[in-house]
Amino acid sequence: MSWKDTAEPVLTRMPSVRRPEGHVPFKRKLGWTAGILVLYFFLTNVFLFGLQGQGSEVFGQFRSILAGGQGTILQLGIGPIVTASIVLQLLGGADLLGLDTQNNPRDQVLYQGLQKLLVVVMCILTGLPMVFAGDFLPASDAVAASLGIGEFGVQWLMFAQIFAGGLLILFMDEVVSKWGVGSGIGLFIIAGVSQSLLGGIFQIPGITAAAGAEPGILTTWVGIITGAVSFPPILTPSGINALLIGAGNIVPILTTVGIFVVVVYAESVRVEIPLSNTRVKGARGRYPVKLIYASVLPMILVRALQANIQFLGRILNAQLGGLPAWLGQYTNGQATAGLFYYLRPIRNPGDWMWFAGGGGGHSPVEIMARVGVDLTFMVIGGAIFAIFWVETTDMGPDATAQQIHNSGMQIPGFRQNVRSIERVLEQYIPQVTVIGGALVGLLAVMANMLGTIGGVSGTGLLLTVSITYKIYEEIAEEQLMEMHPMMRQMFG
Repeated sequence: MSWKDTAEPVLTRMPSVRRPEGHVPFKRKLGWTAGILVLYFFLTNVFLFGLQGQGSEVFGQFRSILAGGQGTILQLGIGPIVTASIVLQLLGGADLLGLDTQNNPRDQVLYQGLQKLLVVVMCILTGLPMVFAGDFLPASDAVAASLGIGEFGVQWLMFAQIFAGGLLILFMDEVVSKWGVGSGIGLFIIAGVSQSLLGGIFQIPGITAAAGAEPGILTTWVGIITGAVSFPPILTPSGINALLIGAGNIVPILTTVGIFVVVVYAESVRVEIPLSNTRVKGARGRYPVKLIYASVLPMILVRALQANIQFLGRILNAQLGGLPAWLGQYTNGQATAGLFYYLRPIRNPGDWMWFAGGGGGHSPVEIMARVGVDLTFMVIGGAIFAIFWVETTDMGPDATAQQIHNSGMQIPGFRQNVRSIERVLEQYIPQVTVIGGALVGLLAVMANMLGTIGGVSGTGLLLTVSITYKIYEEIAEEQLMEMHPMMRQMFG
């Protein structure tokens, strides 16, 4: 008996959102998407009952990528979903699952059930240390006294809320994927990053944010022009530094605009393979192989892996009362020396610009070694996870060739079989997948090094631009099919 026979009774009974039986009108899709987005914003402002203060940020710079809100019901964000995807992609890439999700409906159901089960497990494995270890979410003594359940009981109460929030994110994502536009994960990332971007532009301390918050770029420049904000003479070294990466934020503005332009351009760069219909004479088409073929979504997996490594280091440091010097030394919850320091990604110009007063007191050699590790991790990790993503989402040459063949299309000048189409696709898809994944990793690191508006991570900005572009394409396609119902029948 295989593991599939043993696990099938459990995996097939995992709760799920029912798929629509027929076509969902475009307006209804927009309604579901908007409703889930409103619910997401509401839940990110519902703080945990029993929490003392807001607690310390566990994910730090990864928060915008993993969505959610610190100290709220959505504390875990999309972290458990992403971590479960990493595990499944590694298992699937090593062919340890033995699931044929392309041709076998039973295996498709088992894969989806296994993914949900792993998400539940990850909610537990991630939520327990946040509540019971490391003092990330301290329990309130007043609540413990008023309820008469003690601090331990309040901790379990907070864990129950975090766990429920992790499951809510899972099903909210499923609702958007089946009934809305795009995916819930992409929608939540856009929401979180957009908040940071708007805050970085328009934020006014004491009015739209806390009194001690950083003012937005527009607010700062209004203060500079009116003289309310002191600014050193521009033609001095300190003035140039303040103008470019300080209060002036010229470099972050140019970086943010540049990332938008590069990603939109890269999305339009493609190799188009000509196709002709075997049933309708004269009917032709093209299959586009984009430069960023695997999309930017594999970057979530790479950054989530880095977040889990840093999370593990903080847990070990808190539980063991410190780590060996070679492994890691921590100050204010951040690794400042040892292996975990070098594995800590670059977040902003202040992390590496030692010549401008940054670098945290480390030598140029140590700083550049950290930059090299981050760059290598992102470029190689981006390429590897892009390959896994393509294979597990049926975007590889074999799966794509089968889809083209089933649609009644063929490549002119080649035999009418799947293998002929696959041979042509193998000349493009594997190479483009690796190049695109490495390029996205490079762009993410460079954006972090130069800085962005609102302190948004480079990966978060890349994801936001790419996902927004794809949602725009999907909306345009939906509107086209609404206007021409025959198009919907042709595309299924």
